[in-house]
Amino acid sequence: MTDPFWQLPLPQPSRAHYDRALARQQQLTKPPGSLGQLEALACHLCAQQHRDRPAVNRVHVAVFAADHGIAADGVSAFPQEVTAQMVANFAAGGAAISVLARQLGASLEVVNLGVAHPLPDDRGVTDEWIAAGTGNLMKEPAMTAEQLEQALEAGDRSAARASEAGAELFIGGDMGIGNTTSASALASLLLGARVEELVGPGTGLDEVGVARKARRIRAALQRHGSDTDPFNALASLGGFEIAALAGAMIGAAHRGIPVLVDGFIVTAAALAATHLSPNLMAWLHFSHQSRETGHRYLLSAMGATPVLDLDMRLGEGSGAAVAVPVLRSACALHNEMATFTEAGVSDG
Repeated sequence: MTDPFWQLPLPQPSRAHYDRALARQQQLTKPPGSLGQLEALACHLCAQQHRDRPAVNRVHVAVFAADHGIAADGVSAFPQEVTAQMVANFAAGGAAISVLARQLGASLEVVNLGVAHPLPDDRGVTDEWIAAGTGNLMKEPAMTAEQLEQALEAGDRSAARASEAGAELFIGGDMGIGNTTSASALASLLLGARVEELVGPGTGLDEVGVARKARRIRAALQRHGSDTDPFNALASLGGFEIAALAGAMIGAAHRGIPVLVDGFIVTAAALAATHLSPNLMAWLHFSHQSRETGHRYLLSAMGATPVLDLDMRLGEGSGAAVAVPVLRSACALHNEMATFTEAGVSDG
């Protein structure tokens, strides 16, 4: 019996390509380091893609959707049926990520892992349905080990579809009423962080709602105990879409596809994924710093430098999509700028 894909060793980015990219950056007609993060982005993309000329022209966006049992306890400003309504909106092309994917010329797939309410129209939705939402993590494990495996494998299949389409960059997005509660609980456990450092308003809770949400998370953590094994933590506290995101990121790395991480939910999934597969960080880029309370804490704990800070907190993969033009600019500058020798400019 072979090990599950998330336990298999990941390929490594190419050190030789990174070193050549870094050397080229020193030869381009600019003071060294003057393009800041754009230089680092280009070098890391060269290493990840095993190319001397990186590109992120072909982008695959996968939005994973599922409901959460904890939503019944008033942890969101929106009712649970909004998950199904938004999935339909994604598929119909009316959501923010739909607009941004079109603008980028990116492929967009919407994956239903466990939307509790019937979809008014499931055309354009990939069916990976597991159950009508997770268990209420405050009272019971969010999912069984078998359900978690299904979710991880669904994410891996999305990464496989991205690879088959020739994707040069993978973006994962999320949709699920109540999922900031699951993400906060999961991050609190894996980082040993206080709940107050991670819990925020999510879809728009007031101060009373945030306090209620924090109490629910503490109850979930007390029920879970002190088991920090990432597989067990995901099963106990996660969501189908959070697990699928983790599986997709690991699956993309296995196929040599760089991953651009979105906001708080996706970063929490990335945290879990890096605990499952520790070398995954070498394949991740972090798109933006969300306005959601815990995101800054998560990014700092992971040693991640976000590309943008636009005060966004929508999710869906929208912040990552907005950052793609910055990555494209990094590639264009690396590939097309003249060297000092080519331009006949003294390098000082």
